[in-house]
Amino acid sequence: MRRPFGQKVILDFNLAILNTCQEIIHNINDKTNKQQMVRYKLNPRRPFMGIIIIYFVYVFISQSTPENFDVDGGMDQDIFDINEGLGLDLFEGDIRLDRAQIRNSIIGENYRWPHTIPYVLEDSLEMNAKGVILNAFERYRLKTCIDFKPWAGETNYISVIKGSGCWSSVGNRRAGKQELSIGANCDRIATVQHEFLHALGFWHEQSRSDRDDYVRIMWDRILSGREHNFNTYSDSVSDSLNVPYDYTSVMHYSKTAFQNGTEPTIVTRISDFEDVIGQRMDFSDSDLLKLNRLYNCSSSLSFMDSCSFELENVCGMIQSSGDNADWQRVSQVPRGPENDHSNMGQCQGSGFFMHFDSSSVNVGATAVLESRTLYPKRGFQCLQFYLYNSGSESDQLNIYIREYSTDNVDGNLTLVEEIKEIPIGSWQLYHVTLKVTKKFRVVFEGRKGSGTSLGGLSIDDINLSETRCPHHIWHIRNFTQFIGSPNGTLYSPPFYSSKGYAFQIYLNLTHVTNAGIYFHLISGANDDQLQWPCPWQQATMTLLDQNPDIRQRMSNQRSITTDPFMTTNNGSYFWDRPSKVGAVAVFPNGTQFRRGGGYGTSAFITHERLKSRDFIKGDDVYILLTVEDISHLNSTQIQATPTPSVQDLCSKTTCENDGVCTVRDGKAECRCRSGEDWWYMGERCEKRGSTRDTIVIAVSSTVAVFALMLIITLVSVYCTRKKYRERMSSNGPNLTLQNQHAF
Repeated sequence: MRRPFGQKVILDFNLAILNTCQEIIHNINDKTNKQQMVRYKLNPRRPFMGIIIIYFVYVFISQSTPENFDVDGGMDQDIFDINEGLGLDLFEGDIRLDRAQIRNSIIGENYRWPHTIPYVLEDSLEMNAKGVILNAFERYRLKTCIDFKPWAGETNYISVIKGSGCWSSVGNRRAGKQELSIGANCDRIATVQHEFLHALGFWHEQSRSDRDDYVRIMWDRILSGREHNFNTYSDSVSDSLNVPYDYTSVMHYSKTAFQNGTEPTIVTRISDFEDVIGQRMDFSDSDLLKLNRLYNCSSSLSFMDSCSFELENVCGMIQSSGDNADWQRVSQVPRGPENDHSNMGQCQGSGFFMHFDSSSVNVGATAVLESRTLYPKRGFQCLQFYLYNSGSESDQLNIYIREYSTDNVDGNLTLVEEIKEIPIGSWQLYHVTLKVTKKFRVVFEGRKGSGTSLGGLSIDDINLSETRCPHHIWHIRNFTQFIGSPNGTLYSPPFYSSKGYAFQIYLNLTHVTNAGIYFHLISGANDDQLQWPCPWQQATMTLLDQNPDIRQRMSNQRSITTDPFMTTNNGSYFWDRPSKVGAVAVFPNGTQFRRGGGYGTSAFITHERLKSRDFIKGDDVYILLTVEDISHLNSTQIQATPTPSVQDLCSKTTCENDGVCTVRDGKAECRCRSGEDWWYMGERCEKRGSTRDTIVIAVSSTVAVFALMLIITLVSVYCTRKKYRERMSSNGPNLTLQNQHAF
């Protein structure tokens, strides 16, 4: 059937615009970008589609340039946008149900995983996704007791695939191989965290029974046929674990989920949270509280210590007796800092740090502060802290490790790092890599250098974890002046990866609403010895949330990976040697070099989120950078042989009152929940105990025992006296006669 002439003109116009878009987008061979264009579903009955695409082209042009390739196509797509664009109709947008869940969606102890979850990264996954998934596992280890291990034949395991979209089942389905999809554009760390939280047993936050007390669902703005995704479920189906409703949960829908226009489908009853819901940065505090409650986590796996010096015990640190001075716990110093780094002077009566006054001692004098005793498990650690220098540029901070052994009870002191040329007058972030395998302490030694000092050294917000340190730190001062400004195009200093590749980071803050970030290879000193095109180097760019406690940070992170087979429109390799494919650029000192094309996203973070939390602190921003070789992930993971003969002992063991079944010494047993003053006990956690009950029982038992002993004593006395009287009565005449003869 022929179309009416007017419709054909509109369609031709739309197609012309689409062709223009395709010419603008670099490397349109990428299937993801094609899907993003197809997602608009050009239709001759949509006369304004051409205008919409023109707007898309405008946004894309304003953020992308011929030198910068945008992996997002200029769009910040949420999980549900990705799946909807692919035509998927999953439960609540990203949950795959099985028949058992259709009949009964209650998640109980039988649907929990062991604390260490077996997994397989399937060959279908993109290389960048594999690296992001491993980074997500590290965040689980840092903040929870959940661990992950390559599958070695366990009965139940998670198979991570590149399916169509991002999705997971809820809970351990005990079906052997359980698939979880990290498809195209799903390779963001918080998306991976979100899908694995589903697998661990969690539903979406807005499906809670008390949802309507906190948000309003705008039913008339929801895509037709998608209304069921906004259902709520009773407490018997979805357990909130006694944790308050959380706008900041990584499991919450965004305000635009399943919208049929431009207006939000979810409106928060407190307007300040309108742009907070739907964050895809990291676990919230409530996410962690619920996960740790569900799995009875009392501590996390890789976290070791955090200290902001707010408590008078200074986190168990000790002063050395063999130095010349002491570190003092103070809230300000006349020559600086005027306040601590934790609170930046915002909280009256709080805000402390440790200070070594180098102005009152001689050159070479030291002050030594040692951490509490620590016990490593992984053999590698990252020490992070903030340092302020108000003394002399020649003052320095030395980091030692005091490692203990059976042969040396006093500990062996080893110098790890000397921090010199510390900038004057501002807090600076430092990372120090440790490799300790035995019981140890971290030792901070302030040393007075030559020259006049009017102040000294200050340290604050120390964090120690068994994680890898970032390779580089990009410190941006006076940051707020660049947001939304024409001058907001910033290039980092040049850095080198561990393999020797030189690179730069480009941060674009000129857009009205979003900040963009891109990774560039640049010409460097090692180029003649390196492999080109650059193969499988994963660059991870992290905008640091400067919360004092590393466990409470919600840093914003994106990763990209250099694909040696990626080409440009002219057929050149995108990641080839910069001196060959790059453009001429100049460093601030006038040195000329070549910069290759940028690869990243124009939707790194919105300006609203950038101004939230502690991303900007004291007008300083830190971007942590790591570039590592992930080529080993290109090889197939060794497939273990399933062991169906191994009986799942917990399948026949039911633990009551939210107890968790574990296997110990080949036997199933229940691990019972407990609180500060209550606990469950018994073979099935069927009995409840509490401190009050114990006290009552103890007092009652004591009283009963005392009463019983009193009765026994009284009876014994009575019986003894009675017996004595009877004896006296029977022996009375004889005693009298004997007495008479005696006289």
